[in-house]
Amino acid sequence: MSETGPVDRAGCGPRLRKAAENRPLRLQVFEAVRSAGCLPRAEIARALGISAASVTAVTAELILDGFLEEVPATPPRDAARGRPPVGLAVTGGAGFVIGLKLSDEAHTAILADFAGTILAEIAHPASSLRKPSGRILAELEHLVAALLAQAGLTLDQVAGVGIGITGMVDHQAGAVLWSPILDGRGLNLRDAAQDRLGRPVFVDNDANLLTLSELWFGAGRELDDFAVVTIENGVGMGVVIDSALYRGARGTGLELGHTKVQLDGALCRCGRRGCLEAYLADYALAREAATALGHSIRAEHSPDTLLDALGAAARAGDDAAQSIFWRAGRYLAIGLSNVIQIFDPELIIVSSDRLTRDHADPGTILRDVEALSPAGRRPGARVEIRPRGDFAWARGGAALALSTVTGQALERPSVLPIGI
Repeated sequence: MSETGPVDRAGCGPRLRKAAENRPLRLQVFEAVRSAGCLPRAEIARALGISAASVTAVTAELILDGFLEEVPATPPRDAARGRPPVGLAVTGGAGFVIGLKLSDEAHTAILADFAGTILAEIAHPASSLRKPSGRILAELEHLVAALLAQAGLTLDQVAGVGIGITGMVDHQAGAVLWSPILDGRGLNLRDAAQDRLGRPVFVDNDANLLTLSELWFGAGRELDDFAVVTIENGVGMGVVIDSALYRGARGTGLELGHTKVQLDGALCRCGRRGCLEAYLADYALAREAATALGHSIRAEHSPDTLLDALGAAARAGDDAAQSIFWRAGRYLAIGLSNVIQIFDPELIIVSSDRLTRDHADPGTILRDVEALSPAGRRPGARVEIRPRGDFAWARGGAALALSTVTGQALERPSVLPIGI
């Protein structure tokens, strides 16, 4: 065993309910252990509904291959004294992944091992908005190099890199169809980053990354169906259905920010009018703040500066400032109500720093959501409004990489007789 006493291992990844016929048993056993953090063989058998003989055979292979290790397990409270139970845990050093988020304010990155343990994290300020592809790739490469230097690892030890970027992303192709931080459209970020880094790269939009972060490391681990709505300099959404991220037929669905809430309405940064984010995102509120405060949107009046001033004015009782936040809250309630009517999730997590600090009262927003539900409908989804963490997005990038590269690493077919 690698430990002298029981160790508290939180685990990561969605909780597994039962064995799946269409997935390799090696991978299912590995994921069951990773999800629990530490799991005795008997619990693996119960969790997946397979025989003890199958568990013994598969775990023997995984230990031999360096993916699992035996560790002391915490005994049940009613267990008799005697030899402590033996559990299995993921060998963290079996592999490493990097998760990144590229944004208009700061790029963040984390390094995690195959057990999901975060080993290092780093943040660098973004250079400017509307960057050419060469600059964003250079910033990405510099960020990865600094992260690895902090951890004392090399790129050769990294099994994969998961990248999130704001905008419309074709996950399957690895292409960024449009992003407010890129100059131009149609960049194949996956291929370009792989050429720079020499490692497998996986790309998705940032809202999906935050959703994966909740699915792998947060409240979504215990849920089958939930949604995450992000509000920053844009409005995004990710949805989990039956414990799996839903992307749509072409991988570019769930663009809540670009659903229409007003025909011929306010101009959105996507170039269309009447999008939800044109009434709710930071840049939209800054646009209104400039008018309410008598400023112009220029370099000396950045969106953050304008919004800080607008929030201060609202808290001081300024009617115009309060009306801007009140209207934003109303539009958010419409958006959340629509999500509930379409998907009926167990939980909606609304992630926004400003919403928890400056926007309309969250309690009022939740009451408006309830009021917009059809009469006679059973109680809807729980809605939680919370500030976003700087590295939560990057953790989702690590989850994006882990969800693929661990399966590839475990592809070796079993050489032992296994029967479910």
